[in-house]
Order: sequence, then structure tokens, then C-alpha cells
Amino acid sequence: MMASDYIIDVTEANFEYEVLAYSQQTPVVVDFWAEWCGPCKTLGPMLERLANEGQGSFRLAKVNVDENINLATRFGVHSIPAVKAFRDGKIVAEFTGVQPEPRLREFLRSIAPSPADLALEKGFSLLALQDARGAEQAFRQALQAAPGNTPALLGLSKSLLLQGRSEEAFLILNRFPASREYTAAQTLLPLAKALQQMERGEDFSEEDVLDAAYFNALRLVKRGNIEAAMDGLLDILRENKRYRDGQARTIMVALLELLGDANPITRQYRNELASVLF
Repeated sequence: MMASDYIIDVTEANFEYEVLAYSQQTPVVVDFWAEWCGPCKTLGPMLERLANEGQGSFRLAKVNVDENINLATRFGVHSIPAVKAFRDGKIVAEFTGVQPEPRLREFLRSIAPSPADLALEKGFSLLALQDARGAEQAFRQALQAAPGNTPALLGLSKSLLLQGRSEEAFLILNRFPASREYTAAQTLLPLAKALQQMERGEDFSEEDVLDAAYFNALRLVKRGNIEAAMDGLLDILRENKRYRDGQARTIMVALLELLGDANPITRQYRNELASVLF
């Protein structure tokens, strides 16, 4: 077991105090496991890491079923690993078998939001309010509490792009880890790359009307004027749907991802893009 102030081995002798009584103030997640259980060796370390990441938002109690048969019987443990969450002395959530990490995070978040969860929620709320700078700070707090948290990495990259800071956003998106957020990160990556190219003055001709319009759209993105940038890109696509091998369309899609589905103008521009392309 990983040594930690947030993880404890529990037996029949101290279960009442360390789990039931303790859960009156702090949620307790009980992991019923055994040495011979292969899946337990996969789930256990994940739970331990998330308990440490939670910094005391919940306690992880480990129960060896071979050594504590009465506890396993009392709580109806028929197969392991079995996980049961206690709050106020009662079971409030449970599952059996190995779960992927995103589902484990959802399970734990429903019981006891961690500091990273709270910072993450704040970050996305500030993004929705178009406070990119405040969102950036919240996502950095989330990453400080939980390094490598992919929702926080995606949120940070969005907040940076909304401030026109493409270099750091590109570094995050270009090495984004495999995760549920990976597709969104790959959608944003061409935008970060295009903004970098624009800043370096690469491959643009002011004499070409569409190039000039495309350059101006990127400049508007950097200034935070996303709506005007999308209007400019739509004008380009009306003239040439395949402009720069589809780059205008790719950037338009990236901007829609940047705004997010919760933004009231996203659906409007998504519909306009569809009408132009199809």
C-alpha cells in the first residue's frame, strides 16, 4: 500500500471507528481486496493515487477480505475488487471490478470533490463567462493539485488561445496525452500552429485577397475578437471552400471548439459553416 495520511488499512477491530465514525466528517471509500486478486492489483494503485491527489477530500480504507471475512459478509461483498463509499455512516455509492480512471474520477467527484475538481469547475465557469485570464489561473491551480489532469490541460490551452498566447498552447496541445479530451485537443492544435505562423510572418501574401483576409482573421483571433474572425473565415470559404487545402475550414472548426457548445453563438456559426460547405 502507498504510504499516505489519506490511506489506511482497516480491520474488523477498527472498522466502526476508522470508517463509520470517520465518515461523519469526511467521506470514506472502502476498497475490499485480496492478495490473490489480479484486478485488485490494477484498481488499488489507481485508488491510492487518486486519494493522495484528493489531499484529504476523502479517506481510502483498504480491507483485506481474507483477513476480515466478517466485514466482507456484512457488506455483501461477493466478488472483488469491491468499492463502497461511506458518508454519515452509510453506503452512498459502490461498484465492483476494475474501472477506467475517468470513471473512477467521476465516482469520487460525486462523493467528495477534490481541490483539483473545484479549481477545474471554477476554470470552466470562468471560460463560459469569457474571463480567459481568470480561467487560466484556475486551470493552473487544478494542474498544481493534479499534474497531468487532461480536462485542466485542455481548459488551460483554451484560456491561452483566447488570450492570443499561442506558443504555450501549442506546446500543451502538441504533446497532449491520450484521453477523452484528446480529440478536442487535436481540433485546437491547427489553430495554435496557424497563430504561431502568423506571428512569425510565415507564408502569407498581402497581395492575395484571400491570404490577406485569412491573415486578418488570425490577427482578430489573437486580439480576442472571435466572432469577427469567424465572419472573415466564412467569407473566405464562400469564395473558396478548399482554401489552403481546407485550412480555413479547419481553423473555423477549431474556433467553434474554442468557444464550446455552451456559448450561445456556437450553434449559429456551426449552422452557417454547414450552409457554406454543404
